[in-house]
Amino acid sequence: MQPLNRRANKADPAPSRWSWRMQRLMLTPLFRLTVRAGVPFALSLGVATWWLSDPNTQQAIQDTVAEARASIEQRPEFMVNLMAIDGVDEGLAQDIRAAIPLDFPVSSFDLDPAAMRAQIMDMAPVREASVRIRPGGVLQVDVTPRVPVAIWRRPEGLTLIDSSGALVKPIARRIARPDLPVIAGEGAAEQVDQALALVSAGAPLGDRLRGLVRLGDRRWDVVLDRNQRIMLPEADAVQALERVIALNGVDEVLHRDIARIDLRLPHRPTVRMNSTATEEWWRIRQLNSGTE
Repeated sequence: MQPLNRRANKADPAPSRWSWRMQRLMLTPLFRLTVRAGVPFALSLGVATWWLSDPNTQQAIQDTVAEARASIEQRPEFMVNLMAIDGVDEGLAQDIRAAIPLDFPVSSFDLDPAAMRAQIMDMAPVREASVRIRPGGVLQVDVTPRVPVAIWRRPEGLTLIDSSGALVKPIARRIARPDLPVIAGEGAAEQVDQALALVSAGAPLGDRLRGLVRLGDRRWDVVLDRNQRIMLPEADAVQALERVIALNGVDEVLHRDIARIDLRLPHRPTVRMNSTATEEWWRIRQLNSGTE
């Protein structure tokens, strides 16, 4: 009986139930990956989150990043030392400098060329602009200004306009730009091309041509000295003005006491005399009729 008892007391070599289950789980790839990588990652993430949640730690990180960024941005190769403006006169260049005040030297990282270009484009005398940073620390501004071609007389005053009718800048007096024609009236700025064509056709009139007036946004009146006007039709206005100039070259009709030449009806042009000529005409007619 004694040998049997010794065999009964010997330990069972089979694994326990929990050990067997753990061994089975370790044979599962997903569980093994979770234990070897997921648990350490979760612990590290928890520790990092706890450490970063400290306000002092956050401030220290921000200060370190700011110092590193400043050390890079303030390097000499990234500094802009001056602004160069090309394509405009000194007056407009000064206006651009005033619109974009910069305290040089300034880091190129602190400049926004797109925003500066938009700000320059908002200026009335500027037609096109480009802003870029040139090598050597130069902020290059290339500007294409609007070229005034006429003076628009408005209730607000005299304003220079370009070929598209856009406002360039106001002027105090007509004599400031004696080389440009004067236009006035509703819709005159939108018909600059037609106005310039009329001015070109009226060149033989010389200094007698004072300007053009747009009426009802439909047609033009040519204003001459001596308070004379040539009332042009809506269509073929240039040809009508050329006919009047040709007639004046033959009969000098514009040198007579005429206040208006009305060409609004091409098949029936009319002439209106001024008050002095009208009174003289009536006086002569009464003399001829024997009433005086």
